Amino acid sequence: MFRRLTYHHQSWRVWSDFVEMAACAISNRFDQSNHDAREKRYLEIVQSYEREEVEEFPRLLACVTGALNENPRQDFLGDMFMTLELANHWKGQFFTPYSVCELMAELQAGDIAEKVQEKGYVTVNDPACGAGALLIAFANMARDRGVNFQQQVLFVAQDIDPTAAHMCYIQLALLGCPGYVIVGDTLSRPGLHPENEIWYTPMWFVGGWPLRRLVDRMKALVEDVRPAREEPGPVESGEEVVQLTLF
Repeated sequence: MFRRLTYHHQSWRVWSDFVEMAACAISNRFDQSNHDAREKRYLEIVQSYEREEVEEFPRLLACVTGALNENPRQDFLGDMFMTLELANHWKGQFFTPYSVCELMAELQAGDIAEKVQEKGYVTVNDPACGAGALLIAFANMARDRGVNFQQQVLFVAQDIDPTAAHMCYIQLALLGCPGYVIVGDTLSRPGLHPENEIWYTPMWFVGGWPLRRLVDRMKALVEDVRPAREEPGPVESGEEVVQLTLF
């Protein structure tokens, strides 16, 4: 199906358009704050293709969905990217094999179940996410250790390349991973920098993560308020003066 779209278009452009359109379609079902801008971008991409060609894109997304449903232990889009030899256009970009990502996830996780029990969830961040293989491996590792990653793991990804970030977003979204993917330079604009583009997965909204994160920030603020004893002053015997200091 992909090859049919490359008869009149360059392969790298078709791939880039496909993953961006798929990401927009998934995002616009849940993220209303970015809906209009992403719908506009979707329509801009569609105009570059004939009607018969446009009909191939949802079929491609259905294939991706089916592949991840059948085997969630894989970096499907990353593997397809390499198989189609698209790395040549992106100056030799190479995605880490999934087997290596599995090993990295096992080495980094530690006692994840204990951490979840203490806080209620854990966070995992890949600052150079590519297609998301490391985060996918982490999700599967968490499930193997009895942790429900769809409720107890928050996934954060960032990549300077929009195409890679869109690939990561699609796979995290289809696997039900709550979190967000950031498009931006991790070194100069890390995290939720105002100039970065943020793609929230469906489970970020379904799982109530905006509220959960807000509650955590409020708790952290309260914990930073430490009781500090003042110097003895003109108070009656037996009384204690407590000053609340915000650190």
